Amino acid sequence: MNIHTGSEPWNHAAALYIRMTVFVLERTIKMQDEFDDNDETNRVYTVIYTDDGQPVATGRFQTIDKTTMRPGRIATIKDYRGQRLGAKVISTLEAYGRTHGYGKSVIHSEMTAKGFYERQGYQVSSEPYEEDGVPAITLTKQLL
Repeated sequence: MNIHTGSEPWNHAAALYIRMTVFVLERTIKMQDEFDDNDETNRVYTVIYTDDGQPVATGRFQTIDKTTMRPGRIATIKDYRGQRLGAKVISTLEAYGRTHGYGKSVIHSEMTAKGFYERQGYQVSSEPYEEDGVPAITLTKQLL
């Protein structure tokens, strides 16, 4: 497996392919909810590729302010789940954030993924709410 973090067009396309596969086709989330104004062409994504170049896991890097990053849209292709690729995407995005001076990470998580983020060191920081029609919760983690 190879991991790449960047905003190159090919990496952007790979990230969107994974999200289309996981969120729109598999989970039936509406395209207009999944793909938003934060998917501009210069957006940084982490993508994990198989050794033969197949994109299989991704996450999007966003910022809230000068010290707070927001990883999001974490997804892994079904056949590759259970290999801790999502955890690798999160840790890679966090490392990227630390390198760029971000000391805090905030995630808007679906309730079904809350335990996953807690295992990555995140702590619940909100009451449950609805986001894009899905029950969600906010979790935070200090990076520095």
